[in-house]
Amino acid sequence: MTQLSQTGQASFLDLSARAKFRITGTDRFRFLNGQITNDLRKATETIAIEACVLNAKGKTDAHIFVCALKECFLLDAESNLRETLHARLDRYVIADDVQIEDVTDKFSLFNVLSRESPTAEYGRIVSVRRFVEPGWDIWSDAARHGAVRQQLSSAFAFVDSTAAEVMRIEQGIPRSGCELTQEIIPIEANLEQRTIDYQKGCYIGQEVISRMKMSGQTNKRLCGLISLDDIPLQQGMKLAAGSTPVREVGWITSATRSERLGKQIALGYVKRGFNNVGTKLDALMPADSATQKPDTISVEVVSLPFL
Repeated sequence: MTQLSQTGQASFLDLSARAKFRITGTDRFRFLNGQITNDLRKATETIAIEACVLNAKGKTDAHIFVCALKECFLLDAESNLRETLHARLDRYVIADDVQIEDVTDKFSLFNVLSRESPTAEYGRIVSVRRFVEPGWDIWSDAARHGAVRQQLSSAFAFVDSTAAEVMRIEQGIPRSGCELTQEIIPIEANLEQRTIDYQKGCYIGQEVISRMKMSGQTNKRLCGLISLDDIPLQQGMKLAAGSTPVREVGWITSATRSERLGKQIALGYVKRGFNNVGTKLDALMPADSATQKPDTISVEVVSLPFL
């Protein structure tokens, strides 16, 4: 997948609806570094890092991006985590000089997919990798949202939320609320290289992550799935193997049609032993489905990203 749109023009997304937090206080580095899977020392004023916030069992509370300013850290996450992430972080502020401020409504956030950095006229420019290849975040005052978006539209192709979702699935990027829930360990979602630093100090959930790395095995893994008969797939479909008896081996988390592939595709978790590339599985229709589709849809496990 290239950073350019299908027309060959560099593109941008409006991510202003994402939850945003400002972390301040003299203990902000020690505190936040003890909450995330990546090494906060990698975050700078011009480079954002990707990380996960875990619970004590190593399951995913949040998938975030963080950049470091002189007096604070700026953190963003999916909009559905606005309240829960704030509460999750605040719960661990005990005797620390740390303040967590919800600044969702104070900042606009855009992401530009381009080989060259946008100019500073748009706002604060931060290098970040939200998709397969790196791009650029633009943080600006919320009051300038309309003006900045209009400026960007004159230089880049706009990617709306529907197209962005297709692109996300094509690239195999997990999303909070879909692939990333409190039942998923980041390694299972293929986020190990992107979000985990094994050399950093302790953080919540680290022991589980370290044990999984030592064992080299996961019970399930996020995989790409292709509908072999070009029948649309649906989020929540169970995946099964065998006929007598049928064995449930996973579930679909996101689905779409890829025009570039000309196929119905999906992301889903598949259990160990059934997630090798080329494995054929059945996606099961819901029991109460009133459609004319067959009871099962044949799918094949493929490598990610699709493109």
